[in-house]
Amino acid sequence: MKKSSAPRKTVPKSIKKTKKFYITTSIPYANAGPHIGHALEFVQADVLARRARQEGQEVFFLTGTDEHGDKINRVAMQSGTAAKAFVDKTSAKFKALKKALDLSYDDFIRTTDKKKHWPGAIKLFSELQKKGDIYKREYEGLYCVGCEKFITEKDLVDGECPLHKKAPEKVIEENYFFRLSRYAKKVLQAIESGRLKVMPETRKNEVISFINEGLEDVSFTRSKKAVSWGIPVKDTDQVMYVWCDALSNYISAIGYGRDEKNLKKWWPADVQLIGKDIFRFHAIYWPAMLMSAGLALPKKLYVHGFLTIDGAKMSKSIGNVVDPMEAVEKYGSDALRYYFIREIPSDGDGDFSQDKLNVRYNDDLAKGFGNFASRILNMVDGMIFPEKISPTKPIRDEVKRAEVRVKKHFDEFRLHDAVAAIFDLIKFGDAYINDKKPWQDKDQKVMADLVYMLRSANELMIPVMPGATNKVLAAMKIRNGKMRPKKIEPLFPRIDK
Repeated sequence: MKKSSAPRKTVPKSIKKTKKFYITTSIPYANAGPHIGHALEFVQADVLARRARQEGQEVFFLTGTDEHGDKINRVAMQSGTAAKAFVDKTSAKFKALKKALDLSYDDFIRTTDKKKHWPGAIKLFSELQKKGDIYKREYEGLYCVGCEKFITEKDLVDGECPLHKKAPEKVIEENYFFRLSRYAKKVLQAIESGRLKVMPETRKNEVISFINEGLEDVSFTRSKKAVSWGIPVKDTDQVMYVWCDALSNYISAIGYGRDEKNLKKWWPADVQLIGKDIFRFHAIYWPAMLMSAGLALPKKLYVHGFLTIDGAKMSKSIGNVVDPMEAVEKYGSDALRYYFIREIPSDGDGDFSQDKLNVRYNDDLAKGFGNFASRILNMVDGMIFPEKISPTKPIRDEVKRAEVRVKKHFDEFRLHDAVAAIFDLIKFGDAYINDKKPWQDKDQKVMADLVYMLRSANELMIPVMPGATNKVLAAMKIRNGKMRPKKIEPLFPRIDK
């Protein structure tokens, strides 16, 4: 197996951290282990977090697992395991991705954590009650166990949930409801004004259209008789329903209900990264809950798409669910991370294919980035350069253009375009080598230009491939204001199909 490197601090000592950056992923449901779609979201968030650290921001990166609900209880019972033991095992599989994928998250929240999560979830429910936004009534409706939500007849396709291909259960219960309808206009105004920025624009338009159709109040609890596995609601026979419980993790993890000083430091979130299947809950339920509780809204919601596998929908029944651990075992964490960021449009759907991964590995990494680094380091092996190189104007201008483009794409959640811009710089560098033929006369100025370009491209690539870029940095050997580059082994040896 190709070992992944430990996450490194990429902020130079000279940069003073003057701004905070709080980023979250959604928390995967712990009814099963991680698949390649989870890995995509984690890596996207990690790239954004590492990029923010590079820019000198103080970063808090949160992920975790959603561990309550009827579906987990049923799956645990079917496997002959207690619910707590079941989620302990599943959550551990998600935690193992940190090392495998070179993730640099700062905390991993679990909704079964009674010390860290429960106080915040309980306080949030209480604040909604105090505001008069929680009320009790009898409800009769259709409940999809797979979605963990009530759905309507118009949501069904041939009498079944279109996502889980199963007929919903008819439920009659007396539950506590959240007055979502009360906040429809306020949430709409926040999104339209950009106070809550939803990206990409297509998702913003989608959620605006959905709100304009009218919002109904939503159930925030379930009867203990129906769902026993959850956070109890005080002095009732109810447990918290998934959205009040799970969504509160974003504030419970940073101190809501137990450490108001830390909460004040980090909230509101700068970026909340989520999949398109749950973005409506994050764009509507979540801001409405925060408004009710008197808390600030997150600044941005970045919505990514789905992954297909070789062009087909990922499905257990089809048997095409990909374990990210297996992909890391074969290609290494850097290659998988690179594929996610370069091949998959950040703001849309994408396809995971071993054939495509092979092509990206050999063409982009082995022949591209890896060859560019080896080519230059081999030519300058044994030479000495100042740590602060002054390149020629054409090289400085080209690097500056690349840096501006990369920043723009990162800021717009177009990570795939950011990496493409880095590769444009690498292609420029390759053409420069072929034009100048520096191996013939070892021209010091040309060599300095090449080292400058390599350092620049490598620095831009650090958030995407921390392992390979660390090796290049180590080969630069900067000491006492001098740089003494040395040869390196191929970063990405070619692989056969």
